[in-house]
Order: sequence, then C-alpha cells, then structure tokens
Amino acid sequence: MDVELRQLRCLVAIVDEGTFTDAAIALGVSQAAVSRTLASLERALGVRLLRRTSREVTPTSTGLRVVAQARRVLGEAADLVREATSGRTSLRIGYAWSALGRHTPVFQRRWAQSRPGTELHLVRVNSATAGLAEGVSELAVVRRPLEDRRFDSAIVGLERRVVALAADDPLAGRRSVRLADLSGRTLLIDKRTGSTTPDLWPPDSRPATEETHDVDDWLTVIATGLCVGVTAEATAHQYRRAGIVYRPVRDAEPIAVRLAWWRDDPHPAAQPAIELLTSLYRNG
Repeated sequence: MDVELRQLRCLVAIVDEGTFTDAAIALGVSQAAVSRTLASLERALGVRLLRRTSREVTPTSTGLRVVAQARRVLGEAADLVREATSGRTSLRIGYAWSALGRHTPVFQRRWAQSRPGTELHLVRVNSATAGLAEGVSELAVVRRPLEDRRFDSAIVGLERRVVALAADDPLAGRRSVRLADLSGRTLLIDKRTGSTTPDLWPPDSRPATEETHDVDDWLTVIATGLCVGVTAEATAHQYRRAGIVYRPVRDAEPIAVRLAWWRDDPHPAAQPAIELLTSLYRNG
C-alpha cells in the first residue's frame, strides 16, 4: 500500500473546498488531476472516501476518519519540513539524572536573554546518551565519557562528589566524609547513567553494590538507610528531599560534566551552549 502526501492533500482540499473544481483551483492543478488523484487514493486504501453528486461532495463515514487522520499526517509533515529547514529554532538538552545543578536556572535565564531566537527545552531521559541516540535531544549533559563514536563532547565544568545518606545515618552528622567511611556500606548505583562505580575505591575496600535505574527510586531506597549513594553535587541541588542529606566526599576525584552532540550533525547552537556553560562553571 503506497499512500502519498499529495493524495492526502487532494482529499483534504476537496473536503475543505466542497467541489472538485474549487479543489483544483486551490491546488493549482486541473480538475481531471484531482479526480485521478482521489481515485488512486481510494484504490490504494480499498475504500470509498467521498460521495459525489451533481450538487455536492461529502465524505463517507470512512472518509471522515481518513480526512481527520490525513490532517494530522499533513501537519506532522509540515512540522518535519520546518524543523529541517528553519535553522533549528529550538534546542532540546537532555540529561539523565540532574541537569546542571545550581547553574540550571541561571543557564536558562541567560540563554533566553542571549539567544531569544532559539527556544530552550531541558528534557530528562534516563539513557546513556541522555536522549541523543533516541532522537529526543540535540545536546546532552552527561557525566561519564560516551564510547559511541557517533557522538562528540566537550567538558564544560567539574563537580564535587557527594554522598546521599538517610537523615538518621551515623555519617549524616559529619560535615564531610571519606571514601573509606563508605567501603563497608552498600552502594546504590545506576550502571547505565550513573557517575560512580566501585572502581572509585581501592580493590581491597570496595563497597557492595545494588542497582537502580531511576533517581526517584534511588532516593527512596537511600531514605530507608539500607544503602548510600555517591553522585555529582548537581543531584543535591536538583533533588532535595525530606529524609535525605548530602555530604561532600572530600577525597574523591571530581566528576567531569560534558556536553555531547551528534558528531556529523551538530546543532548550530552547540558552541554557544558550550561557551555559556563553561563560563558558568568557571565563575562558580
């Protein structure tokens, strides 16, 4: 079955204009071409779409449903063309757990001021590429290197590591902790998108681990006191929750914050985004 956009446009034009003659005028083709196009669409679908009399043209019950769907398809096709040819007037930045921490609202405001022609959307996608591979985002905030060679990235800043603890945990009363303080605990990690693995500890003192795949679940389990979590400080800014405290891990190496994009199709706004984020992280 081959259904073409021109056939759908023809059907919608006939219904909107009321006659084959007026539809031909609206489409800039002959009346015979309109008749042939409609006939080819009905053959492709195997149903009758319109009732035609000497006075009027009206859709059949099936025709009404097809016309409604045709309008949606034509609208989506128009959106596709605008997206491909408009110079990309919007920018979707994906992130897996936390966006940019305390820099998030400042980034959004400064972007709106400096790039009013490019609408910014932050999208949470819990995947290794934060939505890049899925086509959900054009740029992605990631806190671990991307091994997929289809993508390129740039480091825009560094973030401290913090430990998330239940509020009544014995370590919660400290101002900071060391990695050794956590080696006997159970570490809750997300292998797909998390920024911390047991490799952060020496081989002979690595904590036990359990897995999770969502930041909300991660926080819920940690609040029970059964596990702890080590994450970027951005998580502490974005996910404040009753029953959870965050403390700096003072001897853990910082986490590099990267902005990633498709190597062969970078968004025109990628470089301005890199420059703005680098400035925010550099100036604190």
